[in-house]
Amino acid sequence: MSADTYNVPEGRSTRGETTLKALAWGAFGLLLYEAHVAFVPIALALLFALILSSPVEALHRWHIPRSASALLILITTLALIGGAIELLSTPAQHWFASAPQTLQTIKQRITPVARFMHHLDELRGSADSLGAPRIPSRPAVTGPAPADPDVLIDATRDALVGSVTFVIVTLFLLAGGPPMMARMTAAFVDHLHAGHVLDLIEKVRAEVGKFYLTTTLINLGLGCATAGVMLAWDMPNPYLWGAMAALLNYIPYVGSGTTLLVISVVAVVSFTGLGRILGIAGSYVLLATIEGQIVQPLLVGRRLAVNPLVVFLALWFGGMFWGIPGILLSTPVLVAIKVIAEHSEHGGALLKFLGPNQGVIEREKKLREFARRATD
Repeated sequence: MSADTYNVPEGRSTRGETTLKALAWGAFGLLLYEAHVAFVPIALALLFALILSSPVEALHRWHIPRSASALLILITTLALIGGAIELLSTPAQHWFASAPQTLQTIKQRITPVARFMHHLDELRGSADSLGAPRIPSRPAVTGPAPADPDVLIDATRDALVGSVTFVIVTLFLLAGGPPMMARMTAAFVDHLHAGHVLDLIEKVRAEVGKFYLTTTLINLGLGCATAGVMLAWDMPNPYLWGAMAALLNYIPYVGSGTTLLVISVVAVVSFTGLGRILGIAGSYVLLATIEGQIVQPLLVGRRLAVNPLVVFLALWFGGMFWGIPGILLSTPVLVAIKVIAEHSEHGGALLKFLGPNQGVIEREKKLREFARRATD
């Protein structure tokens, strides 16, 4: 019998390889989900290393050792974050302390609506019970309550270990720089050369850094505008709501919606006039619309724009997969994937999938044309 008899058909071999790849990716995803406590600090460290690598490299070009530059930039960044938290902790603690009174006020305001919904529920229950056999109710069996001290200790331990891991990994990535990340990536991918990986990492670093720098400036502007508007409406703690608007705006769509909800609830608790409450909510909606529909397309542009549906799905799966860290990582991961697809030979299909729809492109063209005419 000839050796050709034992040859596997090409189609069957291709299907087998596809199945193996799908199983491998599924196993990898399951590993990331189950071991999220270990992988989340590393993923956040990679993100911070990409964002902070630009100032580190700038100091390195001034003949400052990369390790010293990394330590200086990381300490400065953590100090700024700690200072911002300390600055906002007092008004935040005030609102947490007044939470029972706030809930009581909300309950009083929505009591008429709650009564109406309760009557509707009673009517629906009466209609459902007509002709239905009466089943004796059984007492609910409740299990033992979880040990709260143990849960608190475990959560504190995980948070402490994750924070230390995040700081150490970020410091090593910044000190090693893009060359170290290129060597590590090329070691796991056989068909890629370290030079090509380094060039790709440099492009991702530059684009992600530019994206976050522009986004930070936009969010600071939105936060200042929100604080000014809240101050004009005589809202309590206006600077707290401006800071919240700036921070939550890093999360597309969900962040602005959450800010609108919180501001509306605070307005309902603080004021009795319906016109004032609607004016406060409408003012923030106007600011968020200007930021999302005019400022973002003008400053960020089409190059780093991603299809809104893809962004929403990434936020959804990121939140279901890793919680809040997954939500924070979803947008930069999409931006990095789009940059990689732009510089890949076979990234055309992925680029079309990630790219914005035609309506977004046309709107950006009109905005840029309007800006060009305004400057001329």
